[in-house]
Amino acid sequence: MKKLSLAVTLAAGSVMAFAQNHTIVRWNQIVGIITAPGIDNPIGGFTDANGNKVEQIHGGAGPWSTRGGSAHVNLTSGEGSFDVEGLVLNGGAASGTPGAINSVVGTIVCNAGTTAQAVVDTPAVELSAKGNAELSFKLTFPAGCQTPLFLIRAPQAGLRWIATGANTSASTVNTIAY
Repeated sequence: MKKLSLAVTLAAGSVMAFAQNHTIVRWNQIVGIITAPGIDNPIGGFTDANGNKVEQIHGGAGPWSTRGGSAHVNLTSGEGSFDVEGLVLNGGAASGTPGAINSVVGTIVCNAGTTAQAVVDTPAVELSAKGNAELSFKLTFPAGCQTPLFLIRAPQAGLRWIATGANTSASTVNTIAY
């Protein structure tokens, strides 16, 4: 009986050794940047020892809107996805369309605005003529990724951000590998 009890205890301990906490962050809405044409709205970055702003992520030229979208990422496994619907310009000759933007990149910014800021980009994905895009991905995040931001950036505009995740929720899920 003692041998059976010991075997069960060791087996339970082995299973617990493979347990991991996964931090999952969800952005339940994607919203466009709302700026006047020609006005920058940078995110993140910090001031270096010489008083210069560095590592800012600059905002896209002009206002953008969306009809919907969401994003999520597992900061432990790196798996995630995003989708956006109706990402279009507001105003000007290209109003109601994505204009010259035909692909987007999802960006997770860890520790924004600190010297530990880290920017992790997905591969580019096609943005349809109606402003729709979706992508599943697997990325590597730095240890200590805190208060992450999600951005949608435009490669054709120097990776300026044109939309962001909003209505964030985070959870820690304990999973056991068998």
